[in-house]
Amino acid sequence: MRREADWRKVLLQCVSLALLFVLISFSFADVLMPSTGKQTKKNGGLVIDYSHMDDGYVMVKSAKGKKKLKVRVVMGKETLTYDLNNDGDYEVFPLQYGNGKYTFTLYKNVSGKKYSEEGKVSLTAKMPDELSAFLYPNQYVDYNEKTAAVLEAEKLCKDMSTEKEKYKAICNYMKSHFAYDYIKSVSVKAGQLPQIDDAWKKHMGICQDLSAIMVAMLRTQGIPARLMIGTLNATTYHAWVTAVVDGKEEFFDPTAALNAVSNGSYTVERYY
Repeated sequence: MRREADWRKVLLQCVSLALLFVLISFSFADVLMPSTGKQTKKNGGLVIDYSHMDDGYVMVKSAKGKKKLKVRVVMGKETLTYDLNNDGDYEVFPLQYGNGKYTFTLYKNVSGKKYSEEGKVSLTAKMPDELSAFLYPNQYVDYNEKTAAVLEAEKLCKDMSTEKEKYKAICNYMKSHFAYDYIKSVSVKAGQLPQIDDAWKKHMGICQDLSAIMVAMLRTQGIPARLMIGTLNATTYHAWVTAVVDGKEEFFDPTAALNAVSNGSYTVERYY
């Protein structure tokens, strides 16, 4: 009888663990995450995994080294330049300008501000849905399934069925739970990427941090969202959010919602 009871106990534990795994898997089922695949192109020191171009992103890396690296992305008349890590790991870059030919060029620092071209790859994007680029994390909007903002979005929107409900809930959450970091605004270094985790811990950040948090929350709830970067009133370097909710583009400036700036004329320079 005791042996039978022990077996029942083990069986119940196994069933409980299996149910827990299913629940965890279900909770993160809609969180789209980038992954590597088998389709890669190499040229010089540049390596691009383009297995998921249809989903709106590529993954880029170079060999591990000590020199600073940059990647220039050209699509039509649009040109973007990114810093690339030198630890040999892939980074995610969105195909935010839609379908067409993208050319990626790797540059390595030689000395001072001088860079040498180290590789070039051209790829043609044919995405079934060009908004898919704004449903995945990337270098500027960096998160995963366990990011606190992602978990909070899941909790906040769990009983909501429409995009409009979720969008409004996330807008209201940003307005009521965050503050603008005035100290960081005068000490932030040029080229620093948005800091989602750090800003979340403090519930405080500058415009790009707050916007990146909101974009992460929206994307993981299935709402395509862009981190917009440009100028406000032609003078102030700024970041804000646009989202596509039920097919309609919506604008939201978390910094203005916190009364840290006044709404005005927004000029877009780039978006991620």
